[in-house]
Amino acid sequence: MSANPPIRRQNSRPSVLILAGTRAGPADPMARAAGVSHKAIIPVLGTPMIARVLEALRAAKALGPIAISIENAEVLAGIDLTGVTILPTGNGPAASVGIALEQLGTPLLVTTADNALLRPEWIAEFLRRVQPKCDIAAAVAMRSSIERDVPGTQRTYLPFVDGAFSGCNLFLFRTERARAVATLWQRLEHERKRPLHMARLLGPGILLRFLLRRLTRPALYRRIKALTGATARLISMPDGRASVDVDKPADLALVETLLRQDQLAAAAATAEPVEAGTKP
Repeated sequence: MSANPPIRRQNSRPSVLILAGTRAGPADPMARAAGVSHKAIIPVLGTPMIARVLEALRAAKALGPIAISIENAEVLAGIDLTGVTILPTGNGPAASVGIALEQLGTPLLVTTADNALLRPEWIAEFLRRVQPKCDIAAAVAMRSSIERDVPGTQRTYLPFVDGAFSGCNLFLFRTERARAVATLWQRLEHERKRPLHMARLLGPGILLRFLLRRLTRPALYRRIKALTGATARLISMPDGRASVDVDKPADLALVETLLRQDQLAAAAATAEPVEAGTKP
């Protein structure tokens, strides 16, 4: 672990930021129920969530150095932080991303500590699907994929003309122009309790079409371009499980169930076949 901020860089291999801070502090209901200070270290089948995220990132190819945004590094005691840099948090996730962009530069891959199901192949698929001319991208999963792969799960969906989707807590700030999107994100966070202010910021036409479920992706892209100068894209992930993070107790139970299923499948795949005529 490094206590000093890293040198800002520009490289084809994305640096990585894990958002692990908490605005709720000890009041976070998930953390309180688990008897820990931060949701990031809630055990998932005995392993802290953030440790699972780190494992997936380290197993992924073509990624640069990893940083964690958290208020107090002591929270992560006992977790392997070899080669990991600790960055301070800002006043909200968007501000924390802004700090990371200042320190790490672009491209920057951003995920969250509660993305406990994260897999190296999902990261590779996301990066592969990002268009070369895209300045910023966000991974999403369509409702149809989620209901197919995780039937019964309760997710928050954003309705668009071409289908409802849920976010996957995976973002790529690919170029320097993406910084302006982080700034817009901060402004939206600041106004999140004042809908009229948000409407003025995004434009009443966009908000009205969203409320009427008539908003299209191209219209959203054009508005982001007009506001920030950046080209944005939503990248549909083929595996609906990529949308599952741990926001509530039901999510934690679901994640542990899915991980147990993976363990059983892996054990069955590696088991030696039983020869005919012999006892198992």
